[in-house]
Amino acid sequence: MKLTSLALLTIAMAFGANAADAPKELNLGILGGQNATQQIGDNQCVKDFFDKELQVDTKLRNSSDYSGVIQGLLGNKIDLVLSMSPASFASVYLHNPKAVDVVGIVVDDKDGSQGYHSVVIVKADSPYQKLEDLKGKSFGMADPDSTSGFLMPNQAFKKEFGGTVDDKYNNTFSSVTFSGGHEQDILGVLNGQFEGAVTWTSLIGDRETGYTSGAFGRLIRMDHPDLMKQIRIIWQSPLIPNGPILVSNNLPADFKAKVVATIKKLDKEDHGCFVKAVGGAQHIGPATVADYQNIIDMKRDLMKGTRG
Repeated sequence: MKLTSLALLTIAMAFGANAADAPKELNLGILGGQNATQQIGDNQCVKDFFDKELQVDTKLRNSSDYSGVIQGLLGNKIDLVLSMSPASFASVYLHNPKAVDVVGIVVDDKDGSQGYHSVVIVKADSPYQKLEDLKGKSFGMADPDSTSGFLMPNQAFKKEFGGTVDDKYNNTFSSVTFSGGHEQDILGVLNGQFEGAVTWTSLIGDRETGYTSGAFGRLIRMDHPDLMKQIRIIWQSPLIPNGPILVSNNLPADFKAKVVATIKKLDKEDHGCFVKAVGGAQHIGPATVADYQNIIDMKRDLMKGTRG
């Protein structure tokens, strides 16, 4: 069958429209709260991979706090996040449940586990052995939109001591300060700013190397090789589901599908790069919104309390 000139023109115009619809720029959101230079460095290989695969200019959008990435996803300024805080995802979902799709969850390479813990740390040479020992002491939280750096310990402390973060949990602590991130919490303990603080870790694998994933490993690789000899964990939360990998629904459907395929290809074909970007020896496993329902419910309750 011969195609008419009109049909050929229509196909050409449609192809041209699709090509024009494909974005020339891709915005990768990176949660703040850790050393910005290191985070950009850890994601440079992701940019190189995406630029080549998708013929785009991938911009690394590093935010000084978690809220910047939340607002970026809601405001169509960020297109994907490889390592999202579950609580931050809950914030996005509660504001607009159709803003993003969950591509998957990161799964530990060592044992297939899909979670991590919020932990309270103190200096190894301090006298504090349990949470109650920190009564009357200074305490560091990470970020209000962090799951392990606020949401989970906040829930536990309210149950244990009563009150809220605003009244230092019935004045259990002399002060409760949001440091801005997990790295700042750890450094705050080391330099004496905080007697205790929260951070996150898988608690899987070799303790001396900072476990398979978490904030310890990043700091050890950067400039604190003896970190695990300098701190002690005195409390841990129940298991928290690992963060979701997110892609914005604002992207054109065909291009979004290519982005999702490229994320999975990165994990398979340059796994070392994927590990650097997500901050641990992990790979992609299947996940849906339902895997984060408990975190979404906790975040909804917290938001109600804030408004109330």
